Parts: sequence; C-alpha cells; structure tokens
Amino acid sequence: MTGLLSYDTLRVIWWLLIGIVLVGFAATDGFDMGACTLLPFVAKNDTDRRVVINTVGPIWEGNQVWLILAGGAIFAAWPPLYAVSFSGFYLPLFLVLLALIIRAAAFKYRSKRPGAAWRNTWDWGLFVGGFVPALVFGVAIGNVIQGLPFRLEPDMQIHYDGSFFALFDPFSLLAGVLSLAMLTAHGAAWLGVKTEGEVQKNARQWGVRCALASAALFVVAGIYMLLFIKGYRITDGVIDNGPSNPLYKTVERDGMAWFTNYKYVVTLLVPILGIVGFLLCAKLLQAGRDLLALIACGLGHAGVILSVGVSMFPMVIPSSIQPNASLTVWDASSSHTTLAIMLLVTLIFLPIVLAYTSWVYAVMRGKVRGADIESGKGHAY
Repeated sequence: MTGLLSYDTLRVIWWLLIGIVLVGFAATDGFDMGACTLLPFVAKNDTDRRVVINTVGPIWEGNQVWLILAGGAIFAAWPPLYAVSFSGFYLPLFLVLLALIIRAAAFKYRSKRPGAAWRNTWDWGLFVGGFVPALVFGVAIGNVIQGLPFRLEPDMQIHYDGSFFALFDPFSLLAGVLSLAMLTAHGAAWLGVKTEGEVQKNARQWGVRCALASAALFVVAGIYMLLFIKGYRITDGVIDNGPSNPLYKTVERDGMAWFTNYKYVVTLLVPILGIVGFLLCAKLLQAGRDLLALIACGLGHAGVILSVGVSMFPMVIPSSIQPNASLTVWDASSSHTTLAIMLLVTLIFLPIVLAYTSWVYAVMRGKVRGADIESGKGHAY
C-alpha cells in the first residue's frame, strides 16, 4: 500500500480516521455516560433507576471499544502525540479510569443486594462514572486548543512542564462543561428512545435543556477563542512528505490562526452542523421524536468534535512553551510503512466492529419497561 498512497496522503487519512473514531466514541459511549449522569435526576424510585440502567447495561462495555480503539490508533499512528497527551493528562486520565472502574463495578454490584442504602451508593457511583469522564474529556480538549506546556530536546526526548491544577483554567472548564452538556443531551435522547412514562418525560426535559446549553456553550467557546486565545501558525520548514521531526519547522502565535481554515465554505459548515444539530435535537425532543433527536444530537457531536480538528489543522498538539516543538500532521506520525499497514488493518477490522455493534443494537432494540423490570423477565440489572 506504500506504493499506492504517498506519505502525506496517509498522514491526512490517519488524521481523518482519528477524528472519525472520536466521533464514534462520542456517539456511542457518550450516550451511556450521559444516561448515567442523568440517573439521579430522571429516575425517582428503584424501578425507574433499574429501567435507566438496563437501557445501557447490555451495551456499555461494547461502546468502550471506541475509546480503546482511539488510544491504540494514536499510539500506532502518532507516537509523539500519544507520549505528550498521556504525560500531560496522566492524572486526569487516571481520574477517568477510576471513574470508569467505579461505573463498571456499579453495573455489576448494584442489584446484588436489595437494601436502599446499598443501591443508592452504587447509583451515585454510576453518576460519577458518567459525569467525571464527560467533564474531563472536554477539559483535555480545551487544553489542547490552547497548547500544552511541553518541550523537545534535540534528541526528541519529551519534557512536560505543566501541573494538574493548571489544566483547569477558565477556557478548559468551559470546554469541559460543553462536553458534559453534549453527552448528557445525548444520554437524554437515548433514554427518550428506550424508555416510556415518567422516565421518558423527565429525560426529554433534561435533554432539551442540555441540547440548548450545548449550542449556546459552543458559540460562547468560539467567541472566547476569537477574543482571548492565540492559535499557532507554521511559518517555515514544514515538509508535507518529509521526516517526522517537529523541530524542523518554525511556529508563531497568532490570534486568528485557529480561524483561517474557515475561509472555505465546506469547513465553515462543520461548526454550523454542531449548532444546528443540537438545536434540532432540542426541537425534536420537544416534539417527542426521540430517535430523530438522537441522530441530530450525534450530528451535533460530529460538528463540535470535527470543528476542533478543522480549526487546528495541521496542528495536533501545540506547545505553549516551545512553539517550534508543536506536533503537526506532517511531523508527528509513524513511518510511511507503519501508516500503510495500520490502514490495511483498519480497513479489515473496522467493518467487523461496525457489523457486530449493529447486530448487538438490533438484538437489544425496543423499550425497557418498568413492568418487565418488576416481573424479573429479560433484564440483567
């Protein structure tokens, strides 16, 4: 495949693939994190809580394949990106991992005992398992947009000079709240599809609020970037088909750098998709069109996530303390051969993942009803 596709073409393809994987993660694992976040607010008794849990219980583990796939793809295709992100976000990622472990334990142990205190404790564990990752993922993206405090030695050794609490600056917290609102809206739309009665009614109400908040926060984040955040612009030394050495180029800070890619109509449509998707989601939830609302919310996710990539291209992680060491699509990738082999593997296995995921959703289709929960028929949680 190395003879069919040039090095720079493969780099762009893998940049697009990682964006697609992140959208896939938000569109699947996002709604089960959102449903867990909503658990204390849409379900008022044990039966209703079990209804919510059983909407995501059979599929949440499969949805996390997208998160593992994203980590593996970054490790294989963009090793410096993997090194910088997992160094800079080590403690936040540990928090995410801890929250996901708590969520997994809550799914397994919540219904093992009938006591109210026991079940309420695990219900809050499910809430933490949805709330914390949704917030932290957004905080991470906010930091990436601003640049991370890392530097490179001439021998390519990476040094990260940041601290944990410095990650939670105002813009990154804004991005975190946006991420939380997006995933919660997605979870609400999912509950609208999978439930009925009081749970469905409450989920729709929360979904409308969160979808509208997502659209508004996305606009506010864009204005904040325009007024207060300097982007990064390559001024010299980039070679599209050249070796992966970030130190070969020169980079400067520029207040409008993150907006220059929007001079094309097709790129301008990406953030518009994000805003329109969430506004449509809110309108459709009000109308009781839950499945269409879920699809619209997914399009909103795609618009927001892809707009980050469009804004930063060709940057993948800028360095705030050594701009010339910023990682780009052109100088942070694996070798030509590695990208080609990994693309071939992806073309084989990604359709398999999509096929079995679709089969699982088809098998688990239909409403989760309180009467079925109380009778003990057909539900595991």
